[in-house]
Amino acid sequence: MAIQRIASKWEKTKVLKQGEHLVPYIPDTRRYSLAQLKDMLGAYQMVYIKPDCGTYGIGVMCAEIEKDEIDNNKAPQYNLKYGTHSEGHQSIEHLHRSIKDKIGSKSYLIQKGIDLLTYKHRKFDLRALVQKTPHNTWETTGFIGRVAAPHKIVTNHHSGGTALPIEELLGPHLAPPQFANLYKEMKSLGVQAASQLSRKYPKLKEIGLDLAIDEQFRIWILEVNTKPALFPFKWLEDKGVYKKVRRYAVAYGRLKSAK
Repeated sequence: MAIQRIASKWEKTKVLKQGEHLVPYIPDTRRYSLAQLKDMLGAYQMVYIKPDCGTYGIGVMCAEIEKDEIDNNKAPQYNLKYGTHSEGHQSIEHLHRSIKDKIGSKSYLIQKGIDLLTYKHRKFDLRALVQKTPHNTWETTGFIGRVAAPHKIVTNHHSGGTALPIEELLGPHLAPPQFANLYKEMKSLGVQAASQLSRKYPKLKEIGLDLAIDEQFRIWILEVNTKPALFPFKWLEDKGVYKKVRRYAVAYGRLKSAK
């Protein structure tokens, strides 16, 4: 039986939002347009613009308003970041034209920006791996942290990000009881998200859940990947995690069993 993959971030977001218990974890996400750019920058001051169908963080941009803190009457500047580049625009229309030049005819989404926690002054997010068990239940089998490369706005390995244990990333921010509670909530969230998606996509066997933790330690689901990378879990000190990841992946046909 083929493992189901869903390319569209928009379709996955719509399915997740059908689960009322998941809605508080989903940042405001819409289809990109000039009207939505104006509305969401006005509401959040920072937004991410990402391809509806895309991987490895390719094509992701960040737009934000920079206001003059000394002269409130001065018109704001709009900054656009992509890759390691940054450009300023004097109007939201100019900003939109620059974005459209980069995205062309491709379908893009615009998402509320999250003020991520940082590690050594670099932003990080977390990848939760959720898999079908050999007993046909869902389990969050592992977490790995992803630290953005210097001056980058995305965190994944293909964009130069560094993989680190979540204990190392969250430890400076949380006392042990707080970490334990957050960990428990993230594990439960992984199972809830996979269960919700599998109602629509019954052949789903695994998901990678990209999670952000903001400065108030609130968890956000940034997006869902239905063909998540398994190899980063090899790097964890706890080798039991990858053994389980591999055993489950063999059971549902993602990987071949070792001879």
